Amino acid sequence: MRDTFVRTLIDEAKKNKNIELITGDLGFGVLKPYWEALPDQFTNAGIAEQNMTSVAAGMALEGKTVFTYSIGNFPTLRCLEQIRNDCAYHNANVKIVCIGGGFVYGSLGMSHQATEDIAILRALPDVVVICPGDLVEAEEATKAIANMPGTCYLRLGRGGEKRIHDRIDNFKVGKAIKIREAKGRGSIAVFSTGAILDDTTDACDILEKEGYGIIQYSFHTVKPIDADVIKSCSESCDYIVTVEEHNIIGGLAGAVAEVMAEIGGKAKHVKIGLSDQYCIRVGNQKYLREQYGMSQDAIVKKVKGLF
Repeated sequence: MRDTFVRTLIDEAKKNKNIELITGDLGFGVLKPYWEALPDQFTNAGIAEQNMTSVAAGMALEGKTVFTYSIGNFPTLRCLEQIRNDCAYHNANVKIVCIGGGFVYGSLGMSHQATEDIAILRALPDVVVICPGDLVEAEEATKAIANMPGTCYLRLGRGGEKRIHDRIDNFKVGKAIKIREAKGRGSIAVFSTGAILDDTTDACDILEKEGYGIIQYSFHTVKPIDADVIKSCSESCDYIVTVEEHNIIGGLAGAVAEVMAEIGGKAKHVKIGLSDQYCIRVGNQKYLREQYGMSQDAIVKKVKGLF
């Protein structure tokens, strides 16, 4: 996802000289093509994420479209006050980019694991929260936020994510993407956000082959949430299963539950994610997904247990 983001941003920045990229003193191997192509539209703010965010806000208020870039919690929780006061409050044209959402940097411990970020950024008024599920979604999301006003949060994986979509026609911020329609018994809608789309899709493939009626959507946008899809599935499905590499409180599960609470549909809501706890284990992303019940096998087991 990192390479896709950088490549797409280069294309957009070449077309729009007001686009700026600011890094918090990292990502140089990945960002090198950008600064070589567009040196006058690139700044290294140093290991000073609060300053990076305030500088971005100032540049945005002078007419720039500014992307801030760092890993894990550094561009979000470390500088939350600046995002809130300097960017969101002024509806400044700042795009906050996190590389390594969820357990990507799992081997570095919980300080580098972004597992509350969606909930916290979603709570800020007028901030758009986008979590692409694969490379195609990442490309389309980067293009979209480069050309829309206001403060946005773009939560990416790191690298090695699977390509799920061949292409996406008419990508729209706030509009979930249908991946499959139910063909078997039962009626289960599976919603996911972010790079866990790969395990979610693999799990849905298994369930579909075994005869379960799976409707699958990728919610690349958590705010604004696609309420129409949620309402439709709440009224027509027996279960809605949300999957996220994030705390189940306040993230995708919270956003979906908020919509379902106002509908009164028949679907029951099942949440797969981090169950209101910090990750106290250390290991790679695959290992931590297994340990905390959000791997492919865990998703399959959870859905089968509903019947």
